[in-house]
Amino acid sequence: DGAPGSGLMLIGEAPGAEEDRLGRPFVGQSGQLLDRMFASIGIRREDGGFYITNILPWRPPGNRTPTDAEIALFLPFVLRHIALARPRHLVLLGGVSAKTLLRAKDGITRLRGRWHRVAIEGLGEVPALATLHPAYLLRTPAAKRDAWADLLMLRRTLDASSQES
Repeated sequence: DGAPGSGLMLIGEAPGAEEDRLGRPFVGQSGQLLDRMFASIGIRREDGGFYITNILPWRPPGNRTPTDAEIALFLPFVLRHIALARPRHLVLLGGVSAKTLLRAKDGITRLRGRWHRVAIEGLGEVPALATLHPAYLLRTPAAKRDAWADLLMLRRTLDASSQES
């Protein structure tokens, strides 16, 4: 969903119930929080501010965490999706997305808060910021402080990149 040409691509884990029903990523409660979070730094989905997808295109049964086999099955498609969208920056929403694309063993709390690089065939290395998933923030409101710090880091980086262009 969103604008593939925006230069900013967000990648989550898998659709929730509402997303699965509507066929669009991040439209349920966590999507509404995500939209408010990004609007707070001046980036709006409805204005073409970002493009968003998930690692898995369907909701795992019982809304469970995707298995390693499911992730491995779809990783080539996600990497190609990134190559086609050609983002200048990635935001990895939550542990599944971050661990998958960064090929990391660490959890999201260790990966968040700093820039990484994701190698994409045909595109090169794309800067990627791992942050907490909005669904986690709904369950753990105290973590919103860390997510806010990540958003401010993203805003500073995007502003610096636009000045270089």
